[in-house]
Amino acid sequence: MGCESTIYAYNEGVTDTVLNFAQLTQRAGNFLIAREAMPDFQWEDLKGQTVLGGRKGGMPEMVFEYILKEQGIDPVNDLTIDQSIDFGSTGAAFTGGLGDFTVEFEPSATALEKEGVGYVVASLGIDSGYVPYTSYCCKSSYLDAHSDVVQKFTNALQKGVDYVLTHTPEETASVIAPQFSESDLETITTIVNRYLIQDTWKPSLIFDPDHFSTLQDILESAGELTSRVPYDALIVTDYADQAS
Repeated sequence: MGCESTIYAYNEGVTDTVLNFAQLTQRAGNFLIAREAMPDFQWEDLKGQTVLGGRKGGMPEMVFEYILKEQGIDPVNDLTIDQSIDFGSTGAAFTGGLGDFTVEFEPSATALEKEGVGYVVASLGIDSGYVPYTSYCCKSSYLDAHSDVVQKFTNALQKGVDYVLTHTPEETASVIAPQFSESDLETITTIVNRYLIQDTWKPSLIFDPDHFSTLQDILESAGELTSRVPYDALIVTDYADQAS
């Protein structure tokens, strides 16, 4: 999950600290979709427009608003962000005519392009910088009692990442296709390639301190962070270090 949850739990005083032991991704996985191709898109193009966004306090929405602020755009006054639509329904709402832009994860982004009703004009993963969007964690008590299991699990994760980074998108897509039966092989290949191009998967699962800091910058910008948490309080690198 996103390690922001472990930060919230820590700040709430949880006694059995939830520790992050492997960082899987280093980019947000969502994209900004427009109704027409915009090869020269600039974030300023969103001024005065309506964007179908995510729920307040959710990581997709926080990353989106963080980018806007970094670009000098006021998320409240410079555009309209529609947060009234259920997360899984924004693509359908966009197809139905709502909004000028929408923020979508895969496979919705590629699906909208294939239908000819939307075009990817920006990657939130690229424009937000390196962020630990997906990590693996467990309670301290579990780590103490099952250290061997966590190590074997991390070894398997590293093996998977190594495969993805040393094989073609077509090869990876063929391997993972059974897990995504709702998408055809061509779509899965397109998605894998898109994530590879933007450097989504972290070559080493060792949790990066700079990425952890950027995440807290995003949480602070969204008003969701009560106090910053030290890296060493929530990150364990021994398992990923050994796996690499």
